[in-house]
Amino acid sequence: MHTNKLIHEDSPYLRQHAHNPVDWMAWNEQALTKAKAENKLIFLSIGYSTCHWCHVMERETFEDDYSASILNEDYISIKIDREEMPDLDKYYQDVHYLLNKRAGGWPLSIIMTPDQKVIFAATYLPPKSAHNRMGFCDLITFIKDKFHNAFEEVQKSANSIEAAIKHYEKSFESYDTLEKDAIIDRYVTNVKQSYDDTSKGIGQAPKFPHASTWNALLDIYIKTGNLQALYMSEDALEAMAKGGINDQIEGGFYRYSVDESWVIPHFEKMLYTNAELIEVYAKLYTITQKPFFKEVIEKTIHAMDERFLKEGMYLSASDADSEGEEGKYFVFGYNQAKEALINRGFSEVETKEVMDAFGITKFGNFEHQTTNPVLTSHTKPSRLNEAIVILKEERQKVAYPFIDTKILTAWNALMVTALFEANMVDKASHVLDTLLTSLHINGILYHQVVLGNSLKVEGLLEDYAFFIEALLKGFVCTQNTTYLKLAKQLSQEAEAKFYKEEIWYLSDKAFKAKAVLEDNSYKSPLSTMIKNLFELAKLEDNKVLFMRAKSMLESFGVSIQKYAHAYPEAIRAIILYM
Repeated sequence: MHTNKLIHEDSPYLRQHAHNPVDWMAWNEQALTKAKAENKLIFLSIGYSTCHWCHVMERETFEDDYSASILNEDYISIKIDREEMPDLDKYYQDVHYLLNKRAGGWPLSIIMTPDQKVIFAATYLPPKSAHNRMGFCDLITFIKDKFHNAFEEVQKSANSIEAAIKHYEKSFESYDTLEKDAIIDRYVTNVKQSYDDTSKGIGQAPKFPHASTWNALLDIYIKTGNLQALYMSEDALEAMAKGGINDQIEGGFYRYSVDESWVIPHFEKMLYTNAELIEVYAKLYTITQKPFFKEVIEKTIHAMDERFLKEGMYLSASDADSEGEEGKYFVFGYNQAKEALINRGFSEVETKEVMDAFGITKFGNFEHQTTNPVLTSHTKPSRLNEAIVILKEERQKVAYPFIDTKILTAWNALMVTALFEANMVDKASHVLDTLLTSLHINGILYHQVVLGNSLKVEGLLEDYAFFIEALLKGFVCTQNTTYLKLAKQLSQEAEAKFYKEEIWYLSDKAFKAKAVLEDNSYKSPLSTMIKNLFELAKLEDNKVLFMRAKSMLESFGVSIQKYAHAYPEAIRAIILYM
């Protein structure tokens, strides 16, 4: 069996690729120096352990001896776990967006010159050329030949891309004063323009939960009484909770829906998705007092506890695939579900009521005539809770998907904030205190720990931002002054580490990736950090700190006013503090 250098890494994702025939290396100085010394192109692949299409590309390409032989001969191949290095991932996702005029994703495939200048960016690449799209082997061979036979052309292209990236980064930095009422109106209007009035939510397929969007809208409703903000949020959150993006059997939200109607998801569950949704459902329940939303909160927290809670902290994610098939654990065949219920004492009528309630039909809504359960408009059966227990037991006949054992400071902090918002103060405090003793050691905040391994990666901006937010939320809920004192200390550390010449960076590493206000997979660390500064200024009545935070926001003033919908967390800072 082939073994490459990834065998020495802690990351479960990197170790998944340790026996590929590709001579993978982790992102480090050794790999980058090797590329320069051997004058070889760099093939950079970014993914994560529970990513479905990452698995597909591995099976098709990275486990293929022929593809590996080309990479090993002509490239230095580097693997990055996006959860371990979100700063690099964010930078190269921006590069992909710039070159392709559309959002990226995972796996992210980047080709660079030996001195790390990008010349190509894509996501999943098929193994063979077809339908006017170049396959992986043809592509890397073509670019390698260009590099050796038309070096000046390649270098010129790389330089122009590098210049375009720098211009792109600066394009968001345009100062303007912020007028609160006008920005709130613009935000609601912009969200409405992309709102799906039929199936609810934002945009078309694939459809993401956009928790931070609803969080900002609910804050707008609380502050202004804007009913449109409330109704859009409530309708979208209700549609998601009843849809297939929510695991109707054991709780927990999947990462996104592949269709517009929230029926069929990609079945991976991410801690950050669930943390942000728990927070916003808790806020919605506080406003509406509707029991359904309380049930969603309780079931989602239970799901996270059952599958992800380990040693007092939460693991990062679970996979979409079971036994080599996407969604196999989560879906039901018609006869399978029917027999499971009848064999446990349900009558034909009661069984039909349950099947109808979950939309389980003979033809199904997923592959192989299976059904991913949704809540239909049918009357709720009296024995539904009993049926859920039976269907959950039926699932156990299939192995539960792989769970990544990384514990990420930032994502755990999001969960702590959500638990406080859900009024689970004791539980939130316990997780927060466990994080403090496990990931804040000898005055150093760390980014992650993989259970059974030592602490190695120091905290990034997102760890500081979300951890400080959790501490401040903890202080407000418990009046524990230790939380406030540490929040203030970490805030000062964060500025010293990541704020250079009036620019925030995602890390303090040699690789400089600028932080942005825009929310992406989850809310912006930069927006959250600025919001934290506002909160500290309010708690300590610090007018100087308030003006500094305001100035940081206004340095992006033109973009905020023009594209308000792209900055939900920054909008929250404006709503709550300005």
